[in-house]
Amino acid sequence: MSTRQIYLLLVVLLSAAFIASACIGAFTFTPSQVAHFVLQGLGWESIPATGNALDRNVFLQLRLPRVILAGVTGAVLGVSGTLMQGLFRNPIVEPGLAGTSAGAALGAALVFVFGERTTLAFTAPLGSFAVPALAFAGGFASTMLVYRLSSSFGKVDVFTLLLAGIAVNAVCSAGTGFLSYVARDPQARNITFWNLGTFTTAEWRGVTIVAVCFVVGFAWCMRYGKALNALMLGESEAAALGINTRSLTLWLLIVNTLMVAVATAMVGVIAFVGLVVPHVLRILKSSDYTFLLPGSALLGALTMEIVDIIARVLIPPAELPIGIITAVVGAPVFLWILLHQRRGLSGFYG
Repeated sequence: MSTRQIYLLLVVLLSAAFIASACIGAFTFTPSQVAHFVLQGLGWESIPATGNALDRNVFLQLRLPRVILAGVTGAVLGVSGTLMQGLFRNPIVEPGLAGTSAGAALGAALVFVFGERTTLAFTAPLGSFAVPALAFAGGFASTMLVYRLSSSFGKVDVFTLLLAGIAVNAVCSAGTGFLSYVARDPQARNITFWNLGTFTTAEWRGVTIVAVCFVVGFAWCMRYGKALNALMLGESEAAALGINTRSLTLWLLIVNTLMVAVATAMVGVIAFVGLVVPHVLRILKSSDYTFLLPGSALLGALTMEIVDIIARVLIPPAELPIGIITAVVGAPVFLWILLHQRRGLSGFYG
């Protein structure tokens, strides 16, 4: 399949998944109702009302922001996994394994527990941005620590990366666990939801923040698709081609961590999406980052919409946490990739 055909297929599947996700749930809507509610929400007063006011309010205030947030979060995680695999030059890296998600969760948990106390009074001026700001700080610090520990002589060692990621994740998880222990019931419940991942708290402010960060970050990263292709040859070879590898790595890590931290601040820790999505795209087409970056945004959004539908219909009327589903599916894929890499498979980037 050509690149254009793959993009077109992903757009069609994403549109179908978006409509299905908007229709399915505790409140069931028809596609016709969804269309009418959306048009009414956009201010088209001439559109005749379909369904009662309760249905319309449930859709516009609960269902639609959830569906959009799920898609944008999936796009963030897909692009993030692609960027991290390019920067670390290894196909087993993703935000959860590199400590980004755990660090972001720890930073946000600090705000949940201590944000209103004098020990962290400096978060008060940040207002509603306190959680994303500390999530970014924690995620960036964790990612840079893993990167420094795993890189030597201009090359990232995969097993050192795994060990460093395990250690950093363990420390961050211990910190989050301690905060859960000392927290009051509402705070502990917030942290628990975070560790499992959920879209039940989706609202328009969070959707706007995550979407803006993603659009800006994605537009920035798209400028460096060819530079990431050169980086696959190694830092010395990329430098010989005129690429400032240190600046490229630093800025892409900052932008990547910002996108992941903000998304994590809104929905919690969701692992393995960033691992699976780029791998599937490499199988479908190639390892060209000018193809992988847009493709990972589309496939990541599609994956998350499907996972969110499964979470809603698997054990009704309750909802299964998103992170459980992605872990059950993603962990075997991770082991399979790791096994093939141990056997010397080098086709991930070639």
